[in-house]
Amino acid sequence: MARYALGTKQHPRFLWRVFWLTRTLVDFALSQEVYAPHSIRIEGHFTLGGLFPVHTRGAESTPCGDIKKENGIHRLEAMLYALDQINLDDQLLPNITLGVRVLDTCSRDTYALEQSLTFVQALIQKDTSDVRCTNGEPPVFVKPEKVVGVIGASASSVSIMVANILRLFQIPQISYASTAPELSDDRRYDFFSRVVPPDSFQVQAMVDIIRALGWTYVSTVASEGSYGEKGVETFQHISKEAGGICIAQSLKIPHNPKLEDYDKAIQQLLETHHSRAVIIFASEEDIRGVLNATKRANQVGHFLWIGSDSWGLKSSPIHQLEDVAVGAVTILPKRSSIKGFDEYFTSLTLENNRRNVWFAEFWEENFDCRLLSSSKREDTSRKCTGQERIGIDSKYEQEGKVQFVIDAVYAMAYALHNIQRDLCPEHSGICPGMEAAEGKTLLKYIRNVSFNGSAGTSVMFNKNGDAPGRYDLFQFQMTNSSVPEYRPIGQWVETLQLRLYIQTTTLTISMNLSASVALGMLYMPKVYVIIFHPELNVQKRKRSFKAVVTAATMSSRLSVKPSERPNGEAKSELCENPPTDPMSQATKKTYVSYNNLRI
Repeated sequence: MARYALGTKQHPRFLWRVFWLTRTLVDFALSQEVYAPHSIRIEGHFTLGGLFPVHTRGAESTPCGDIKKENGIHRLEAMLYALDQINLDDQLLPNITLGVRVLDTCSRDTYALEQSLTFVQALIQKDTSDVRCTNGEPPVFVKPEKVVGVIGASASSVSIMVANILRLFQIPQISYASTAPELSDDRRYDFFSRVVPPDSFQVQAMVDIIRALGWTYVSTVASEGSYGEKGVETFQHISKEAGGICIAQSLKIPHNPKLEDYDKAIQQLLETHHSRAVIIFASEEDIRGVLNATKRANQVGHFLWIGSDSWGLKSSPIHQLEDVAVGAVTILPKRSSIKGFDEYFTSLTLENNRRNVWFAEFWEENFDCRLLSSSKREDTSRKCTGQERIGIDSKYEQEGKVQFVIDAVYAMAYALHNIQRDLCPEHSGICPGMEAAEGKTLLKYIRNVSFNGSAGTSVMFNKNGDAPGRYDLFQFQMTNSSVPEYRPIGQWVETLQLRLYIQTTTLTISMNLSASVALGMLYMPKVYVIIFHPELNVQKRKRSFKAVVTAATMSSRLSVKPSERPNGEAKSELCENPPTDPMSQATKKTYVSYNNLRI
């Protein structure tokens, strides 16, 4: 999309869109109250906007559904926590306080767009000359606060929708969770930055994992929308460049799916029975829907999942579906638990956290009780006492994106701090030059910040506003206690490093392998056969037998069904679109599976 500047000739359709959008904004601004009833507002010298999925998507006629305890409240409180820390810091933005205006996106892009118009009210000139009160007097309008930058959103589809509005008013935006590759397009999303890496890095990590595991035939499942579809599109592109990976099917889960949509997807995946590995770029709701459909189809243990960062270490998508998820390999941007936030969040009560308008609803959900006043809970008769404590009377584990929310707020603060340093050298606080600074100026300073973030890792942006790619890799494994859990199995920082654990009843070997070493260990499967299955160590027809070392199977999870791929034997498949000569060696893909191995 080309840049448009004043004084240049515009396409009529573009001009019509601008006219329609401007009119919509003006109508919206005129109809708004001084502040939205469902928002958090804290005053300061500069106001930052915040967009968080406090609630799930609602039913067809309702924009918002149930409260999201982790993805919503944890992340929202992380912004408030960061704001408190910055305002208490004498060295960062001295004599300047940051305020906030936090809105709920309800996990829906169209609703988020409507809500985000609140951020641009102060920038719209309104003609109120003919507006009168009932007594004939002109009304007194309180000028809305000017939002200088926005933290959010979470879902890529929401960030894309909001970014298209904010760029028109030159309001910089920093996301803490949106990873869609298209947001790296600095021509279309020039005011968008993010403290998480784009999916192009994540996809490269996935391709490296697949090659290290020796898989050559996979399927993909995506949620409809920018995150899922663009993620899979990038996977197709990068896997094609890498070579050696065939994609059996690419399926899409529609918006507002029904049970039969998930069932249909599973049936389609089963049609290519030799392709058991499934790459999944989907929302939490769709991950859960796919796993449920797998269980309904009585196919527990059939599929080998590789989940993107939307799956990560989350428990909600796999709750009561652990048996279906066992063996899944998931990926997550490198992160650390922030101790200060744990102390802050577990100390919150109904009495000391009145600034969060959604906290009472969180309290009811978290402690499974009802407050006496305006309770929304109808599924419990237990009354809240107000004396409950987070982490003591309820389970607590810090949500995975808390670190990135904090880093996004600090990136905005450091940019404002550097503006103050450069434009107000003789002032301690705000000077006229800083007040007059435009959004382009703030964007320039955001792109040039570099600091150690809340977890001690560097925070910086490239020319497209992207953070560097750093990922941790996990597998959902059975443990000695027979309770499955996520276990770290490696990392990806420009290159893949896997920790492979090969376990049997008599031998446990632990080793650290880089991707290049893993790919080079061609004969380890043979060693495994000699040690554990000597009966299979017999000479066969002369043929090239090169297998990539992998932890390609974990007891029956990464192994194929005996009827399809017996242990120690290879099975050849062809890509979907083979060349003219179907027997060309270049099109043959070899699968090797071994029992009792796990990552």
